Amino acid sequence: MPQLNENFLKLEKNYLFINIAKKINAYIQESPDKKDSIIRMGIGDVTLPIAQVVVDAVKRGADEMGVKETFRGYEDSGSGYDFLKEAIAGYYHSFGADVRAEEIRISDGAKSDCGNIVDIFGPDNIVLITDPAYPVYVDSNLMSGRRVIYADCTKENGFCAVPDYNVKADLIYLCSPNNPTGAAFTTAQLKAWVDYAKSIGAIIIYDAAYEAFITEPDTPRSIFEIEGARSCAIEICSLSKTAGFTGMRCGYTVIPEELAVTASDGTNVSISALWNRRQGSKFNGVSYPVQCGAAAVFTPEGQQQIKVNLEYYKENARIIGAALDELGIYYTGGKNSPYIWLECPDNMKSWDFFDMLLTQAQVVGTPGAGFGKNGEGFFRLTSFGDRDKTIEAMDRIKKLLAK
Repeated sequence: MPQLNENFLKLEKNYLFINIAKKINAYIQESPDKKDSIIRMGIGDVTLPIAQVVVDAVKRGADEMGVKETFRGYEDSGSGYDFLKEAIAGYYHSFGADVRAEEIRISDGAKSDCGNIVDIFGPDNIVLITDPAYPVYVDSNLMSGRRVIYADCTKENGFCAVPDYNVKADLIYLCSPNNPTGAAFTTAQLKAWVDYAKSIGAIIIYDAAYEAFITEPDTPRSIFEIEGARSCAIEICSLSKTAGFTGMRCGYTVIPEELAVTASDGTNVSISALWNRRQGSKFNGVSYPVQCGAAAVFTPEGQQQIKVNLEYYKENARIIGAALDELGIYYTGGKNSPYIWLECPDNMKSWDFFDMLLTQAQVVGTPGAGFGKNGEGFFRLTSFGDRDKTIEAMDRIKKLLAK
């Protein structure tokens, strides 16, 4: 009889957003007349169309696949076409990050890589994750039976965890700008984590999926802007929020050539080589037309066009923040992030606040408790919605909370 990986039994029964969907559906069944008035600001999915320059590039790539002379099958390496990796490396260089094309491996998105990267690390590693956290970091390690410990992100530290040298870990997950809290590390704060990782011999798995939303100075867009990071960090990034690829699926992982770990037999093993081997066995690469579209994102025209959408979402975030300022509600995010992390009023629990917004204002957000113990009493809203609906949602919230 097959044996289960019983680590899966330790997980919450449903993924957070499935629970939210069930609550919404139950409410609609009870109040069908409210169905069309619900405004969803929970899941961080984009709503604006992909830039035209990207669409055109995807079409050209698809056209090439229909001609014998330009048809392409499997990639030789499976790590991504050179034209895309070189474009990404150029993008990193534009804001001072030391990344080389040969250190980049193309994937179908940051979520996959954040979960899959731990395949190359043993089950006995201790994993340090900031709390609150994107659930994938926790779940993917629990599935493999690893011990997970937490670094506290709280109102007191502005939801930017501080390293504790009394705590030892092998792998460290960091996300900046952070999902769910929207908080972003300053250069000094991120340098403290790099120094900590090097001092204890740990590797940082750095999720930079929201770097394109950074607007304030002294807020790094890549961990590789930090001195010393190349010897202790892996960076994972995505085009989902940067360029609206949530339905297209394309991301990338950067592993510096010098990043290595000593194996049990004393040999020095390249982390990049292990990741390449893992991906070669379990992943056949991103489709050629999608990679053509991704490369177009990093052209001058592509950068100009995606900026229009990014500014739209940033303005939505400003509108949300302004409403919360008017109500006197504490929050983080919004300025460098598409997420706004607000403190529930009147010491309400996260799910209670969710129920109140849904039933009394027909607005959906994400309860902070779904992201960890430090998320209790907080709530996440996203700026990825329609402008008019964002304004309407905040008007409803202001009216509800001003009572």
